[in-house]
Amino acid sequence: MKRDFLKEIVAYKRELLEQKSGYYGALKKNVKTTPHSRYGLFKKAISNPGRVNLIAEIKKASPSVGIIREPFDLNGLARTYKENGAAAISVLTEDKYFLGKPTYVRRVCEEVAMPVLTKDFIIDEHQIYETFCQGSSAVLLIVAILDDALLKDLMQIAADLDMDSLVEVHDEAELQRALKVGADIIGINHRNLATLAIDLSVSEKLVSQIPRGKVIVAESGIKTNEEIKQLQSLGVHAVLIGESFLRSADVGAKVREIMGVK
Repeated sequence: MKRDFLKEIVAYKRELLEQKSGYYGALKKNVKTTPHSRYGLFKKAISNPGRVNLIAEIKKASPSVGIIREPFDLNGLARTYKENGAAAISVLTEDKYFLGKPTYVRRVCEEVAMPVLTKDFIIDEHQIYETFCQGSSAVLLIVAILDDALLKDLMQIAADLDMDSLVEVHDEAELQRALKVGADIIGINHRNLATLAIDLSVSEKLVSQIPRGKVIVAESGIKTNEEIKQLQSLGVHAVLIGESFLRSADVGAKVREIMGVK
Protein backbone atom coordinates (compact mmCIF):
# COMPACT_ATOMS: atom_id res chain seq x y z
CA MET A 1 0.00 0.00 0.00
CA LYS A 2 1.32 3.44 -0.91
CA ARG A 3 2.15 5.83 1.90
CA ASP A 4 0.24 9.10 2.16
CA PHE A 5 2.94 11.44 3.47
CA LEU A 6 0.55 14.32 3.97
CA LYS A 7 -1.66 12.29 6.29
CA GLU A 8 1.40 11.04 8.15
CA ILE A 9 2.77 14.53 8.68
CA VAL A 10 -0.57 15.99 9.79
CA ALA A 11 -1.10 13.11 12.24
CA TYR A 12 2.35 13.76 13.68
CA LYS A 13 1.60 17.49 13.95
CA ARG A 14 -1.54 16.78 15.94
CA GLU A 15 0.43 14.60 18.36
CA LEU A 16 3.09 17.29 18.70
CA LEU A 17 0.50 19.99 19.39
CA GLU A 18 -0.91 17.87 22.19
CA GLN A 19 2.53 17.21 23.66
CA LYS A 20 3.41 20.91 23.58
CA SER A 21 0.01 22.22 24.71
CA GLY A 22 1.40 23.75 27.90
CA TYR A 23 4.19 25.49 26.03
CA TYR A 24 1.85 26.79 23.36
CA GLY A 25 -0.67 28.03 25.91
CA ALA A 26 1.95 30.03 27.77
CA LEU A 27 3.39 31.31 24.49
CA LYS A 28 0.06 32.69 23.27
CA LYS A 29 -0.67 34.25 26.64
CA ASN A 30 2.63 36.12 26.65
CA VAL A 31 2.72 37.23 23.02
CA LYS A 32 3.07 40.96 22.77
CA THR A 33 2.20 42.46 19.41
CA THR A 34 4.04 45.62 18.44
CA PRO A 35 4.00 47.60 15.18
CA HIS A 36 6.99 45.92 13.51
CA SER A 37 5.51 46.56 10.05
CA ARG A 38 6.14 42.98 8.92
CA TYR A 39 2.81 42.82 7.11
CA GLY A 40 3.35 43.32 3.38
CA LEU A 41 7.14 42.97 3.52
CA PHE A 42 7.13 39.47 2.08
CA LYS A 43 4.46 40.25 -0.51
CA LYS A 44 6.28 43.37 -1.68
CA ALA A 45 9.66 41.64 -1.87
CA ILE A 46 8.40 38.77 -4.05
CA SER A 47 6.30 40.86 -6.44
CA ASN A 48 8.86 43.23 -7.92
CA PRO A 49 7.82 43.73 -11.57
CA GLY A 50 9.80 42.77 -14.66
CA ARG A 51 11.48 39.73 -13.15
CA VAL A 52 10.90 36.41 -11.45
CA ASN A 53 11.63 36.96 -7.77
CA LEU A 54 13.37 34.22 -5.80
CA ILE A 55 12.24 32.75 -2.50
CA ALA A 56 15.31 30.67 -1.66
CA GLU A 57 14.66 27.77 0.67
CA ILE A 58 16.70 26.39 3.51
CA LYS A 59 15.99 22.79 4.50
CA LYS A 60 18.20 20.00 5.77
CA ALA A 61 16.14 17.02 4.60
CA SER A 62 12.88 15.95 2.99
CA PRO A 63 10.75 12.78 3.08
CA SER A 64 11.31 12.21 -0.63
CA VAL A 65 15.13 12.19 -0.62
CA GLY A 66 16.32 12.13 3.01
CA ILE A 67 19.30 14.31 3.98
CA ILE A 68 19.81 17.02 1.37
CA ARG A 69 22.81 18.90 2.69
CA GLU A 70 25.54 17.90 5.12
CA PRO A 71 27.21 19.75 6.72
CA PHE A 72 24.27 22.09 7.18
CA ASP A 73 25.39 25.71 7.59
CA LEU A 74 22.15 27.59 8.24
CA ASN A 75 23.69 31.04 8.63
CA GLY A 76 26.06 30.57 5.70
CA LEU A 77 23.19 29.55 3.43
CA ALA A 78 21.19 32.61 4.46
CA ARG A 79 24.11 34.90 3.62
CA THR A 80 24.73 33.16 0.30
CA TYR A 81 21.10 33.52 -0.72
CA LYS A 82 21.07 37.22 0.12
CA GLU A 83 24.38 37.86 -1.65
CA ASN A 84 23.05 36.19 -4.80
CA GLY A 85 19.84 38.17 -5.13
CA ALA A 86 17.13 36.26 -3.28
CA ALA A 87 14.07 38.37 -2.52
CA ALA A 88 13.10 36.32 0.53
CA ILE A 89 14.13 33.17 2.38
CA SER A 90 11.92 30.19 3.16
CA VAL A 91 12.87 28.18 6.25
CA LEU A 92 11.62 24.62 6.80
CA THR A 93 10.82 24.28 10.50
CA GLU A 94 9.15 20.83 10.51
CA ASP A 95 11.29 18.59 12.74
CA LYS A 96 10.51 14.93 12.01
CA TYR A 97 10.47 14.71 8.21
CA PHE A 98 12.54 17.79 7.28
CA LEU A 99 14.81 17.97 10.36
CA GLY A 100 13.99 21.63 10.90
CA LYS A 101 13.50 23.70 14.04
CA PRO A 102 11.33 26.77 14.77
CA THR A 103 14.46 28.51 16.08
CA TYR A 104 15.98 28.36 12.59
CA VAL A 105 13.71 31.28 11.69
CA ARG A 106 15.16 33.45 14.44
CA ARG A 107 18.70 32.58 13.43
CA VAL A 108 18.06 33.50 9.78
CA CYS A 109 16.29 36.74 10.74
CA GLU A 110 19.28 37.72 12.85
CA GLU A 111 21.73 36.81 10.09
CA VAL A 112 20.13 38.66 7.15
CA ALA A 113 17.79 41.64 6.91
CA MET A 114 15.17 40.25 4.54
CA PRO A 115 11.68 38.72 4.76
CA VAL A 116 11.56 35.16 6.07
CA LEU A 117 8.77 32.69 5.30
CA THR A 118 8.07 29.93 7.80
CA LYS A 119 7.37 26.76 5.86
CA ASP A 120 5.68 24.09 7.92
CA PHE A 121 2.46 22.10 8.14
CA ILE A 122 0.40 24.64 10.06
CA ILE A 123 -2.90 23.34 11.39
CA ASP A 124 -3.29 25.39 14.57
CA GLU A 125 -3.07 29.05 15.56
CA HIS A 126 -0.38 28.32 18.17
CA GLN A 127 2.08 27.44 15.41
CA ILE A 128 1.56 30.92 13.99
CA TYR A 129 2.16 32.55 17.38
CA GLU A 130 5.33 30.51 17.72
CA THR A 131 6.83 31.62 14.42
CA PHE A 132 5.73 35.21 15.03
CA CYS A 133 7.89 35.13 18.16
CA GLN A 134 10.80 33.87 16.05
CA GLY A 135 10.55 36.89 13.73
CA SER A 136 8.84 35.46 10.65
CA SER A 137 7.40 37.83 8.03
CA ALA A 138 5.11 35.23 6.44
CA VAL A 139 3.65 31.77 6.96
CA LEU A 140 2.79 28.95 4.59
CA LEU A 141 -0.82 27.74 4.77
CA ILE A 142 -1.58 24.55 2.84
CA VAL A 143 -5.14 24.34 1.54
CA ALA A 144 -5.02 20.52 1.37
CA ILE A 145 -4.78 20.18 5.16
CA LEU A 146 -7.21 22.93 6.19
CA ASP A 147 -10.95 23.41 5.84
CA ASP A 148 -12.18 26.80 4.61
CA ALA A 149 -13.12 28.13 8.04
CA LEU A 150 -9.77 27.24 9.60
CA LEU A 151 -7.84 28.54 6.59
CA LYS A 152 -9.62 31.88 6.83
CA ASP A 153 -9.07 32.05 10.59
CA LEU A 154 -5.36 31.30 10.29
CA MET A 155 -4.95 33.91 7.56
CA GLN A 156 -6.61 36.47 9.84
CA ILE A 157 -4.47 35.50 12.82
CA ALA A 158 -1.34 35.89 10.73
CA ALA A 159 -2.52 39.29 9.51
CA ASP A 160 -3.33 40.37 13.09
CA LEU A 161 0.24 39.41 13.99
CA ASP A 162 1.59 41.49 11.10
CA MET A 163 2.48 38.56 8.82
CA ASP A 164 1.62 37.66 5.23
CA SER A 165 0.19 34.27 4.25
CA LEU A 166 1.40 32.24 1.28
CA VAL A 167 -1.61 30.04 0.55
CA GLU A 168 -0.55 26.86 -1.22
CA VAL A 169 -2.64 24.91 -3.75
CA HIS A 170 -2.03 21.94 -6.05
CA ASP A 171 -5.18 21.67 -8.16
CA GLU A 172 -8.17 23.66 -9.41
CA ALA A 173 -10.44 22.79 -6.48
CA GLU A 174 -7.85 23.98 -3.96
CA LEU A 175 -7.24 27.13 -5.99
CA GLN A 176 -10.94 28.00 -5.94
CA ARG A 177 -11.01 27.50 -2.19
CA ALA A 178 -7.99 29.78 -1.74
CA LEU A 179 -9.61 32.49 -3.84
CA LYS A 180 -12.90 32.08 -1.97
CA VAL A 181 -11.29 32.94 1.38
CA GLY A 182 -9.48 35.94 -0.12
CA ALA A 183 -5.89 34.76 -0.38
CA ASP A 184 -3.62 37.45 -1.85
CA ILE A 185 -0.51 35.31 -2.36
CA ILE A 186 -1.13 32.02 -4.13
CA GLY A 187 1.53 29.32 -4.11
CA ILE A 188 1.21 26.67 -6.81
CA ASN A 189 2.96 23.53 -5.59
CA HIS A 190 4.13 21.26 -8.39
CA ARG A 191 4.57 18.48 -5.82
CA ASN A 192 1.65 16.27 -4.89
CA LEU A 193 1.98 16.24 -1.11
CA ALA A 194 0.29 12.86 -0.78
CA THR A 195 2.56 10.99 -3.22
CA LEU A 196 5.49 13.48 -3.41
CA ALA A 197 5.43 13.26 -7.23
CA ILE A 198 6.40 16.38 -9.22
CA ASP A 199 4.46 17.81 -12.18
CA LEU A 200 5.56 21.23 -13.49
CA SER A 201 2.49 21.41 -15.75
CA VAL A 202 0.39 22.27 -12.68
CA SER A 203 1.40 25.93 -13.06
CA GLU A 204 0.33 25.90 -16.72
CA LYS A 205 -3.08 24.63 -15.68
CA LEU A 206 -3.70 27.03 -12.80
CA VAL A 207 -2.04 30.40 -13.47
CA SER A 208 -4.64 31.46 -16.06
CA GLN A 209 -7.39 30.91 -13.48
CA ILE A 210 -5.90 33.34 -10.96
CA PRO A 211 -7.33 36.89 -11.10
CA ARG A 212 -5.12 39.89 -11.76
CA GLY A 213 -3.84 41.52 -8.62
CA LYS A 214 -2.85 38.29 -6.92
CA VAL A 215 0.79 37.40 -6.37
CA ILE A 216 1.63 33.99 -7.86
CA VAL A 217 4.43 31.77 -6.58
CA ALA A 218 5.54 28.56 -8.32
CA GLU A 219 6.97 25.94 -5.96
CA SER A 220 8.92 22.67 -6.16
CA GLY A 221 10.85 20.83 -8.86
CA ILE A 222 12.30 23.89 -10.60
CA LYS A 223 15.81 23.13 -11.84
CA THR A 224 16.68 25.24 -14.91
CA ASN A 225 16.62 28.80 -16.19
CA GLU A 226 14.47 27.62 -19.09
CA GLU A 227 11.81 26.62 -16.57
CA ILE A 228 12.11 30.05 -14.93
CA LYS A 229 11.54 31.73 -18.31
CA GLN A 230 8.53 29.51 -18.99
CA LEU A 231 7.00 30.33 -15.63
CA GLN A 232 7.60 34.04 -16.21
CA SER A 233 5.81 33.81 -19.56
CA LEU A 234 2.82 32.30 -17.75
CA GLY A 235 2.63 35.25 -15.36
CA VAL A 236 4.37 33.85 -12.28
CA HIS A 237 5.81 36.54 -9.99
CA ALA A 238 8.10 34.40 -7.85
CA VAL A 239 9.55 30.92 -7.52
CA LEU A 240 10.35 28.95 -4.38
CA ILE A 241 13.44 26.80 -4.88
CA GLY A 242 15.51 24.89 -2.37
CA GLU A 243 16.70 21.41 -3.24
CA SER A 244 18.21 22.39 -6.61
CA PHE A 245 20.45 24.88 -4.79
CA LEU A 246 21.18 22.82 -1.69
CA ARG A 247 22.44 19.80 -3.63
CA SER A 248 25.08 21.94 -5.35
CA ALA A 249 28.66 22.23 -4.08
CA ASP A 250 28.53 25.95 -4.96
CA VAL A 251 25.13 27.21 -3.86
CA GLY A 252 25.70 30.79 -5.02
CA ALA A 253 26.74 29.69 -8.50
CA LYS A 254 23.70 27.42 -8.79
CA VAL A 255 21.40 30.28 -7.77
CA ARG A 256 22.88 32.50 -10.45
CA GLU A 257 22.66 29.72 -13.04
CA ILE A 258 19.01 28.87 -12.46
CA MET A 259 17.87 32.46 -12.04
CA GLY A 260 19.85 33.61 -15.10
CA VAL A 261 22.04 36.11 -13.25
CA LYS A 262 25.39 36.82 -14.89
